[in-house]
Order: sequence, then structure tokens, then C-alpha cells
Amino acid sequence: MADMLLQAAATVPLAAWLVVALLLVLLLVVTQSLWVIGPTQVGLVRKRYGRKRLEDGNPVALDGAAGYQAELLTAGLRFKPWPLYTVTRHPMVQIPAGQIGVVIAQVGKPLPIGAKSATYKPGFGSFQDIRAFMTNGGEEGVQRTVLPPGTVAAIHPVGFLVVSLNAVYGVPVTGEYARLLQAGNNRLTHESFGLSEQQLMVVRIEPDAADDGRLVDMIGIVTTLEGSPSPRGAIANRLGDFADIAQLEADPATRNSDLAEAILGSKNDTHNNYQDFQAFLDAGGRIGLQHDPLLYGASLLSGVFVTNFV
Repeated sequence: MADMLLQAAATVPLAAWLVVALLLVLLLVVTQSLWVIGPTQVGLVRKRYGRKRLEDGNPVALDGAAGYQAELLTAGLRFKPWPLYTVTRHPMVQIPAGQIGVVIAQVGKPLPIGAKSATYKPGFGSFQDIRAFMTNGGEEGVQRTVLPPGTVAAIHPVGFLVVSLNAVYGVPVTGEYARLLQAGNNRLTHESFGLSEQQLMVVRIEPDAADDGRLVDMIGIVTTLEGSPSPRGAIANRLGDFADIAQLEADPATRNSDLAEAILGSKNDTHNNYQDFQAFLDAGGRIGLQHDPLLYGASLLSGVFVTNFV
């Protein structure tokens, strides 16, 4: 029987064998190139070979260079030709109700000397467009805006780390964050970044119950951890300091009630109750205890930059 098979094989032209071999290789390439991305996943693409090199020390390629690619694969059956590309699946960022997400960029320009955090621009949105971030001056490090509760976003897992109470999303690739991963036995938590549970929760200012059952009005006293230095001798900082008060005092027509109203008035609308920390800094916000408190309501405060005491 074996002899018969060998004889039959010998009668098959070499060209036919080459066609069969080519079809098998093609089948292998196709099967290895198809990727199923789940509805709550993204596909991170890495190009294995390329004539171009990554530039500026960024780990993500924008122009087709070898390395991690900027474009992610979305949910569904996707094709990326193997062996030129390889794909890994990662969960989409999901921020539960009552929580916030702190964003840390691993791509972008280095921070200016002395800066503790990265400048935020409206064009960055919720950081889902890594190309827009990198080409419009995005900076490495902790970002000055947070992801709100209910966020479900396809954020590049190499471009950004997102720290939430229940999970840390992303792949640490820079030296600092890779060391954190190693120190945590290949597991990162919010505590790895020095963040407490309170810093990742929505801040709520609401009445409190006294021992006798009565409701007591409460306010939130705010301290900021970044900004220009406080004036010498200042106890609490106020946007614009007290230049407007000095101007009112110099006006003979100013009444005491006008002065009191100006001093007690709040400038929180300038930065949306410290939620827009970039606007706070742009308006000349200073580091330390703040003059304007938080009133009733829920606020999305970055615990990296703002602390409050009710």
C-alpha cells in the first residue's frame, strides 16, 4: 500500500506540489492574521519589522515605524497580516459610578523643568485620539483632567495608563512605571501610584447629621497641591489675590457692604469648582489653602492636585 502511494505521489507534477505548499502557507498566514476583538476590548498592534525607527523616545509609532502602532483594532473580526504584525487584546477603560480615573501619559513631550503635571488642551478630549495628543503638544506624565464616572473609552494602552479604584489600565513601558510593575509582582493598583481610595472617588459636599439628629450645613475647604507659590504671609490664596479689593477700597464711592460682598464672593466659576484644574492654573491659581470653598454638590476633583476637608 505504501509503495502504491509513493508511486502515485511520484506521478504528481512538481508544480502541483508547489501549489499545495503555497496554499498551505497562505492558509497559515490567513489564520494567524485574523483577530477577534471583543465588544469591551481593543487590539494593540505591534509592527515587528520596518525600515523606519521610532523618534523622540516615544514608544508609539505614528508613521508606520516598527513598534507599537497608534491605531487600535476595534471590536469585531479584524485582519493584520502575520508575521509583519502581532496583536494583543486589552480591556477598554471603564470608570464605575461614583469614581474618577487619573490619566498618566507615557507618550508626548517631556514636562517643562519644574512642572509636576502635563498641560491639558481641549483637543485632547478623553485621550482616545493618541495621534491628536502627540501631534498637538501633549506632554508625558499625570494629566490635569480626570475621566468622569461612567466613562467607557478605547484609550491606547501603551500611550496612557489610567488609574481607577478597581483597576489600572494600560501597559507600563517607561522605566518609572515598569519598575512599579516589577515592585508590585506584575500587578499594579492605585496604591502603586501613591493614590488613596478617597482620591479616586467623586467628592460630595452635603449636609451632615449632628448627634442630636439635626442637619448641619457643610462646606469643602480646598487645598491645591500645584500652582504658583503663595504670597509671603498669606494664609489662604484667592484668584487674583486681593487686587480687586484694593481697587474698591481706593474708590470713595465704595460702601462697606460692597467690600464685604467682594471678599465673601466666590471665583469658583472660573475653574468650575476646581474641576478644570488647567483653568485654575491659567487664571494664576496658587498652591496651598484656597479662599473659595466648595458648596453643596458633587465634584470631579483630581486627588493628585486637590484635597478637601469637609
